[in-house]
Amino acid sequence: MAAPSEVTALLKRGKRSVASLFKGEWSRRNGSPKAFKEFLDYLFDPRRKSIEDVDTIDWCRWIVAGGATFDEFSAAVKQYDNAVTCGLVWTKNFVAYRCRTCGISPCMSLCYECFHSGNHEGHDFNMFRSQAGGACDCGDINVLNKSGFCSRHGPDRKNLNMTPPTDLLAIAEALMPRVILRLIHHFRDNCKPMGSTMVFVDFAAYRDTFSLAMNDAEHFLSFMHSLSDMGAAMRRVMGLALTNTTMYKYLTEVEELPDYSNSYFVESQKNYLVELNSLSVPKGFEDFDNLPGLSQELHHSCLLDELVFWMVKYEFPEKLEAFTKAFVKHYSRISLVLVKGLKRTEIGNRVVHISVQLFSNEGLACQMVQEYNLLYTLIISLTHMIENTLLESSLEGESNRKLHS
Repeated sequence: MAAPSEVTALLKRGKRSVASLFKGEWSRRNGSPKAFKEFLDYLFDPRRKSIEDVDTIDWCRWIVAGGATFDEFSAAVKQYDNAVTCGLVWTKNFVAYRCRTCGISPCMSLCYECFHSGNHEGHDFNMFRSQAGGACDCGDINVLNKSGFCSRHGPDRKNLNMTPPTDLLAIAEALMPRVILRLIHHFRDNCKPMGSTMVFVDFAAYRDTFSLAMNDAEHFLSFMHSLSDMGAAMRRVMGLALTNTTMYKYLTEVEELPDYSNSYFVESQKNYLVELNSLSVPKGFEDFDNLPGLSQELHHSCLLDELVFWMVKYEFPEKLEAFTKAFVKHYSRISLVLVKGLKRTEIGNRVVHISVQLFSNEGLACQMVQEYNLLYTLIISLTHMIENTLLESSLEGESNRKLHS
């Protein structure tokens, strides 16, 4: 679709020039200029280009950096990384370390930098290649003794004035919700129901569509990952965008305009609501609807909620408490994915990877048990999974008895 004249004029300028212009306008007006919003509307319009478009991603890198190079911006943001824990995330085949001398949890792991910056001389440790991905636990007192922390992490680290200047992340705060929404639109577009009966013509082919959709989003996700790698200051921006209920409502609850110019976004919301009701629930939960956290009716109130939903729907392609709540809320559906998924072993590895990262934190695990009845959810889900593996016994006189297969 054609770009508005103001956007066309901006596109003729260099990316660095436009990024500097937006940052300058933002500083002078102490808020988002109209031209900035219109430019993002054009840049992230799913009808214009696919999510894998490298030019769009390059625009994002320049805009978030405000006229500096992306590497310069990244270095500036990292100066304000005051995270207690490292949290570096890695994928399959990443080389990491595990120290049994310092570890409280047998599942603990450390990245190369934190391990070699800490004191592990003479300790019982091993280097391993991750099978399903993981995250560095340096600084987390729930899984690692303080003696194993490096100097940059842990509650006793040197805590200097780590508040970034307001103009450093102002553009990122405005850009982040739109970046996440673009990813959500991509997930919605590649998960459209085939007919009103929700019966898919070729279930395996439908799952292949999921895989292709994730491959298409790989570069876009890598860009988001590079933002997260900037440390605590940028992760806070991402966390606020993910959990802002007002912003989610503003971005997703759209009414069709008289000229139908926003019909795509109206239809996208309708398709999402259809998909929201398409995930079945294991039997047994209906008896516990009155208990906190066990009602299986899904109501998404922020971008994070919907992202977790698509994570389950897409069978686990690659603010902790908020994520854990969303994870627990969707767990009953996750158990069905584990039973019915075409690549159950791979999916199981991903579920284990996420579960270990969330529930090795004793305080957080206890909170989920107390506030969201996590144990009930796990037991009911496990019961349903076991029941699906039972076979009628062929033993004489016990025709009604069932045995585990």
